[in-house]
Amino acid sequence: MRGIAGILLSLCGFFWLAPANATVRIEIDLTTQTMHVESSTGSYSWPVSTARAGYITPRGTFRPYSLQAVHFSRKYYDSPMPHSIFFDGGFAIHGTYETAWLGHPASHGCIRIAPENAALLFQMVKAEGAVITISGTPPASRFYHRSRYGYGGRRYYYRFPAEGWQFDPFGQ
Repeated sequence: MRGIAGILLSLCGFFWLAPANATVRIEIDLTTQTMHVESSTGSYSWPVSTARAGYITPRGTFRPYSLQAVHFSRKYYDSPMPHSIFFDGGFAIHGTYETAWLGHPASHGCIRIAPENAALLFQMVKAEGAVITISGTPPASRFYHRSRYGYGGRRYYYRFPAEGWQFDPFGQ
């Protein structure tokens, strides 16, 4: 009996003295299109782009299940998704080279951040793990899909001028 009590006591002491693991807390607010990150290395706030009209970014609390430094979307034209942190099915937090859209809904559902912020976040999550919380209601989005070529082989673009979104058939 004393042997069992001694083993239990030593196990309790072992777990009690084990260091607590820091976990990166990532909070994404769909309403303000921002991400707040709390880590052992500091606190950060960055603009993001989440799902545009017709798509969704899932809400809830998640844990990352896959980290991929280099990833290309098979679903969306092999689009680059640098420093991807997958958290729910095919949804991920990843870098984007379309940084002009940050702060506005523009994605197919993923959470886009600037490439340098994605690299930093990727390293933090790789080292510490993470809990991702997504909340809020996305603002109305007037972002439309940018087609590569329109009628007659012309290139079509959508742009974001100061007065609002508008269609620009000649990419000017």
